[in-house]
Amino acid sequence: MRNNRAMTPHRIAVLALDGVVGLDLGTPAQVFGTARDGDLTPLYAVATCTPGGRPVRTTAGYQVLPDHGLELLDSADTVIVPGIHGGPPLTDGTLDPAVAAALRAAHERGARIMSICTGAFVLAAAGLLDDRRATTHWAYADRFRRLHPGVDLDPDVLFVDGGEVLTSAGVAAGIDLCLHVIRTDHGSAVANRSARRCVVPPWREGGQAQYIERPVPRTAETGTAATREWARQRLHEPVALRELAAHARMSVRTFTRHFRSETGLSPAQWLLQQRTEHARLLLETTDLTVDQIARHAGFGTTAALRQHFHSRVGVAPTAYRRTFRRAPDPVAPRP
Repeated sequence: MRNNRAMTPHRIAVLALDGVVGLDLGTPAQVFGTARDGDLTPLYAVATCTPGGRPVRTTAGYQVLPDHGLELLDSADTVIVPGIHGGPPLTDGTLDPAVAAALRAAHERGARIMSICTGAFVLAAAGLLDDRRATTHWAYADRFRRLHPGVDLDPDVLFVDGGEVLTSAGVAAGIDLCLHVIRTDHGSAVANRSARRCVVPPWREGGQAQYIERPVPRTAETGTAATREWARQRLHEPVALRELAAHARMSVRTFTRHFRSETGLSPAQWLLQQRTEHARLLLETTDLTVDQIARHAGFGTTAALRQHFHSRVGVAPTAYRRTFRRAPDPVAPRP
C-alpha cells in the first residue's frame, strides 16, 4: 500500500448515508489528510460521496452536500463507511440495494473496506462481514448480534483488522483505526506524525472494555496511570506483577482489578502489548539486531520476541523490518 513520489495519493472514498455521525464523517479527511511523506507530499486523497450525490442529514443538526455520488466507489482504493444513527441498517438490517451493490463491487475489485462505529451495520447489511470477525460500538452489540448472527462480533476491541475489511468501535475508535491503517501503509514514523498533528495518542491501550458502563467504585488511590508510565520506562527490565502492585501501593489482587478496569487488559497482557509496540518501533527506526531488540524490548531472547511478535503482528520481526523499514533517500554524488 506504500506510495512513492511517482505515484498518485491513495484514493479514499467516504460514503455518507442519511443520519451519518458528524465526527465519524470528518475523521478520515482529518486523520488521513495529515499523513505526508518526507517531502510533505500528501499520501492520501479523501473525498465524500452519497447515494445519487444527494444531501444527507447528520446527527449534528446540519446537512452534507457532497461532490460525488456512488460512482466515486468505482475508483477508490479504500472505502470508509462512517457510523449512522437510525435508518434501515440499524432498525432491520437492510440496505439500499444500490449502496449494497456499490460496496460489494468495490470489495470484489480489491478495494479496502472500512467502517467506523455503527458503519459496521452497513457493511454487514451488504454481506461483507459474513463469517468475519468484526466490531462496532459496544452499546449496539446486542442489536448487531440479533440482526447479523453470522458475523463474529467482538465488542471488546477498538478495531478489527481483517485485511481487506476493517471495522472499528464507537466514535473516537475511528481515529485509532485510521492511524493503524497509516501505520500499516507507511510505518510508525508517519503515523506518529499524523497523531501529533491531530493531538491524539499514536495508539491507545486496551479495548472497549475500559469504556463499557460498569459501576466500579473509585477512590483517589485506585489509579494505575503512574505505575503504567513507570513500567514503560523499564520495558527492558523484567517487571513482575508484585513490583507493579508495590509501586501503586496496592495488593496484587486490588492492583490487578483496577488495572483491568482502567485498561481492559491484565498487567501481563498490557506489558506484552507495550513491549511488542516498542520492538516494532525499534525494527522500523534503528539498525539494532533482532537479538538486541529482544533485549531492549524486554523479551529477553530472540525466540521469545519472534513468538510474541508473530502472534500479535502476524509476521516475523525480520519480515516486518523488510516491509516497514524505509530505505534512505539516495544521495546525489558531489560534483
